[in-house]
Amino acid sequence: MSTRLTKRNIPMRDSESLQLVLQATKISEQITLHVSQELTKKGYESATPAVLGFLSTLDCGVNYASEIARNLGVSRQMVAKTVKEFIRLGYLEQQAGIGKQKEILFTEKGEHLMSDSRAILADIDKRVADDLNDKALNETLNKLTDIQQTLNHL
Repeated sequence: MSTRLTKRNIPMRDSESLQLVLQATKISEQITLHVSQELTKKGYESATPAVLGFLSTLDCGVNYASEIARNLGVSRQMVAKTVKEFIRLGYLEQQAGIGKQKEILFTEKGEHLMSDSRAILADIDKRVADDLNDKALNETLNKLTDIQQTLNHL
């Protein structure tokens, strides 16, 4: 970000936090796009970045729409609509749960999708570690964890 003045002479300060957000977003988008493309090559036609984004928020075990909605900051109706679509695609299933709540679970196809996703991510890990070296990668991850913990106290 530039420290120059805007067209209206409003000062813009440099911000390392902004740079961190921008770089983290780019990295996230690049990784998600790569995983999506690799999964598509493996036959998961509907493995778009949006699909992967939603599925990655789910636990490997039992999930409930209310928890998913709370974690994503969306309505339960939006989650229900999305889950219905993923049931149609064969990645999720629902079964009776506690009270009126339905349990949301991965199907076998969904578990394979997530397993293949993890394998692709592990390949990315190896490539990044080879380029940076394992020590630099671990230091970066540790520093990012430190930053996250600091931000938790804001």
